[in-house]
Amino acid sequence: MFASTSKRDFDGLQASYNISQLIAKSGKCHAIKEELILPAVKEVLKAVLHKPAYDILKRISLCNNRVQRHSDEMSHDAESFFCNYLKTNHFSIHLDVSTLSGNESLLLAYVHFFMDQEIHEELLFVGTLTTDTKGESISNVLKDYFMEKGIPLSNII
Repeated sequence: MFASTSKRDFDGLQASYNISQLIAKSGKCHAIKEELILPAVKEVLKAVLHKPAYDILKRISLCNNRVQRHSDEMSHDAESFFCNYLKTNHFSIHLDVSTLSGNESLLLAYVHFFMDQEIHEELLFVGTLTTDTKGESISNVLKDYFMEKGIPLSNII
């Protein structure tokens, strides 16, 4: 009995993570779970599987805080993965500066790298430029990030 309950709880947690990932990838507000996802899942369970939705959905936690926490965990895991990969592999970097209203400037750092014989591009980080958008300021933000994460500058090609 305990093994089956534990398995169902794990399945519910896995479903919660998977749905959180879908929400994050869509770029939609977390409220989409109540507006679209939960009603759609209920309809599938009722119409296709002929099962009461309540018993299944109670095992899938999709409260806003949980969805946000899952999204945060996944983004932290992705950053850790990329930083660890970049510590031991060569990559190129693409920098963009974006100015927001209120004259706040952001540095967006994209990395291009080979993995599994394919070229990948990922947003590595977004940093704030506190003084100006000159080359030296941009370089300092980049160096500080690389130093904090232990990524050797010599890996940049």
